[in-house]
Amino acid sequence: MLKLARAILPARARRRLLRNFLHERKEFLSQQTKALPSVKLEERHIANLKMLVNRKALLRLLPQNGVGCELGVNTGEFSRQILRLANPAKLTLVDPWDTERYGEKKFQAVSKRFADDIAAGRVELIRGYSTEAGKGFADGTFDWVYIDTTHAYELTRDELRLYAHKVKPGGILAGHDYSKGNVVSGVVYGVIDAVQEFCVENDWEFIHLTMEPQTPSFAIRKIGAAA
Repeated sequence: MLKLARAILPARARRRLLRNFLHERKEFLSQQTKALPSVKLEERHIANLKMLVNRKALLRLLPQNGVGCELGVNTGEFSRQILRLANPAKLTLVDPWDTERYGEKKFQAVSKRFADDIAAGRVELIRGYSTEAGKGFADGTFDWVYIDTTHAYELTRDELRLYAHKVKPGGILAGHDYSKGNVVSGVVYGVIDAVQEFCVENDWEFIHLTMEPQTPSFAIRKIGAAA
């Protein structure tokens, strides 16, 4: 729209159009932010928190030779790191691969990328939405689950509530983009709000946060669970 405006409108009209656009965008983002819950943590929610440099360090601290699940796979690049650094005996990868950006070509590429591991039974691909796929897992299936889907508050909240039952006692729920949003694209995330709300309501605690400037990861577990 702005490119078209530059081509057909005089400079004064373009400036006015830009101001209106920026004002409306600011109001839109403000309304999105206001709609998110504001939940404060207590000391008990961070008593055992350890900061890590990046999420590769987090992967090294996940239970080795365990059973893991990644929600939101994209091209499988992080899945490859999971296999190398967390060394799971079984890794389930869940993604719908149903959009123009994340579609059939990426699904086929991931299938090919992990063909040997799939054949060996080490990797399982499930093409479906995280909350729908989660209903098919027995309670206590996983040692850990890593969430990297839309980062929307409602979905993250629902994923945490569902997959809390799918991890074993003392199991870990982790995820990407523990931040307020993407500053480049102007997208508001609800990960912080959903995770903190979940911890307060369900007596979970932070055990790890990573220190990437824009894309930190979190890891939480039930308070009082064995390390």
